[in-house]
Amino acid sequence: MEIKGENYNVSYDENTCSVRFSGALRLTGLKDYGHILNLLNDIADREPSKIILNLQELDFLNSSGISMLSKFVIGMRKRKSIEVVVLGSRQIPWQGKSLKNLQRLMPGLRLDLQ
Repeated sequence: MEIKGENYNVSYDENTCSVRFSGALRLTGLKDYGHILNLLNDIADREPSKIILNLQELDFLNSSGISMLSKFVIGMRKRKSIEVVVLGSRQIPWQGKSLKNLQRLMPGLRLDLQ
């Protein structure tokens, strides 16, 4: 499964249960992120043991995108059987602070900044 936009790409690898985000996500509002949130929720509905969100190649994510990820993470707190792993990059300035906030929303979330 893949979602492509003008400046971004979101792809799901079923074998590794990982979602890779790349480029710059600058959609205008939370509503515009609905198709990405639906993809994430569809994956969670399959009840995998782990979901990996790989953001290492996501250069930019606006506040609406951060809200979308936060909404997904809050929903995942109820699904205690699914481990959520977020991979980020220390080289991309926004990721350090913003991704740590996801851990506050879901203390069991594993954050790996490389």
